[in-house]
Amino acid sequence: MLLSALIDWSRLQFAMTAMYHWIFVPLTLGMGVIMAIAETKYYRSGDDFWKETAKFWQKIFGINFASGIATGLILEFQFGTNWSNYSYFVGDIFGAPLAIEGIFAFFMEATFFAVMFFGWGKVSKKFHLTSTWLTIVGATLSAWWILVANAWMQYPIGMEFNPDTARHEMVDFMMVAFSPTAVVKFFHAVISSWVLGAIVVVGISGYYLLRNKRKEFAMESIKIACQLGLVASLITILTGHLAANQVATHQPMKLAAIENMYAGQTQAPLSIIGIPNPDKKRADWNSDKKDFIFNISMPYGLSFLSFNDPNSYVPGIKNIIEGGYTKPDGTIALSVEERMARGKKAIHALGAYKEAQKAGDTEEMNAQRAILDENFEHFGYGYFDNVEELIPNAQFLYYSFRIMVVLGLLFVLVFAWPLFALRKNRVSFSKARWYHWVGILSVPLVYIASQCGWIVAEVGRQPWTVQDALPVKAAVSSIAVANVKTTFFLFIALFTVMLIAELSIMFTAIKSGPKTDEKSNNINKPIR
Repeated sequence: MLLSALIDWSRLQFAMTAMYHWIFVPLTLGMGVIMAIAETKYYRSGDDFWKETAKFWQKIFGINFASGIATGLILEFQFGTNWSNYSYFVGDIFGAPLAIEGIFAFFMEATFFAVMFFGWGKVSKKFHLTSTWLTIVGATLSAWWILVANAWMQYPIGMEFNPDTARHEMVDFMMVAFSPTAVVKFFHAVISSWVLGAIVVVGISGYYLLRNKRKEFAMESIKIACQLGLVASLITILTGHLAANQVATHQPMKLAAIENMYAGQTQAPLSIIGIPNPDKKRADWNSDKKDFIFNISMPYGLSFLSFNDPNSYVPGIKNIIEGGYTKPDGTIALSVEERMARGKKAIHALGAYKEAQKAGDTEEMNAQRAILDENFEHFGYGYFDNVEELIPNAQFLYYSFRIMVVLGLLFVLVFAWPLFALRKNRVSFSKARWYHWVGILSVPLVYIASQCGWIVAEVGRQPWTVQDALPVKAAVSSIAVANVKTTFFLFIALFTVMLIAELSIMFTAIKSGPKTDEKSNNINKPIR
């Protein structure tokens, strides 16, 4: 019971910190591109309008940048305080990308960030523009290494287990750094952050148009944001499909939970909208209770989404637990009970190996090492006592995934319409109050979509810290639950105060607005 409480509070604290952190990071990544495009237009045209436009979006960027660093540092400290067993077990691998991320964050980003903010009029236009682009390149490269670390937890490769140290050790850095999961995760997360940044720019610009002020600034900003956002939305849809391929291959339980699908099938349909049966709990995985109260699905959709083949077989939760189906690599899946038994055999062999090592019994060491190697693929399963522990929260994942997808498709329309309307009639667009309200209301919605994306990725991975290798229950630090509770409430209070302060500063900056010349504002002139 104490271990369960410790795991729950530790997970809650890490999730809370990560969700606060992910409020600031995607806006920094997305808005950084827009401010750099605006400054590029200033460099090419020499028009001070673009200089003030770039400076305004840099101000919003800077406010978020500082808050993102503060929450990110606390997040990394929690690996050592709350997840020390995890840090010991895989620190040789996980530490490398985090160290590289630190180099980019604290050297490249910080250096050029300072030039970008304090260098106006002090360095050449060319050097300042270069600094602006390198700031966002540095932030993006930082994201790469964080996502490499996260991708490795979803699909651990490029390592070997050393029984002498009882740790995983990296044997192929390139395999870790450029695994297909890492590449897809990077493009999906970063490009979707461009969508978030673009929506925020559309929302702030809509505020100015509703108040009938800074119209030229607002419409030019909307134009840049919608061009970037539309392209980013389409790429995000493509990378989302590739991510689904990865999940279907390496994390079939996550995919089955996202679909709330218990019985697998060929030509599997994709649930479009539905209401999962709330009476069907984890313990009912083998029962006859209906999966849904209501469900509308697309024929063949899930098979195509999973393997680009409408006739392919997709296993459900029940199939994964019972095993016996053919996996994408052609092998037959073992049952979870079989994997748990082999995992316990591997854990026992590791203990016996260490005892023989202390006794200097080389023959026994070799014998136990052979047993360990034979069963190590199932090592993590040995920590579980019943199969239900392997099932994530299917209903939570089902709704989170669909909220993310529906909002993502809505944003395509939000970006597409202005590109048409601005070319047709700028005056009419500036008076389209309904659209400006849509832009403002889309701001909280894009944050909800972004957070749902992380919920799908991270809650879907449960109960694993490192997929199939290290469960959450074995990764947590052995500390008092009371300490985790206390720091949880301290952090949530600190982050909330930080968020309120950040929003207050941002709203003040938005109210003041950019220093573009309103007198020269002529919304009838052609788009710049």
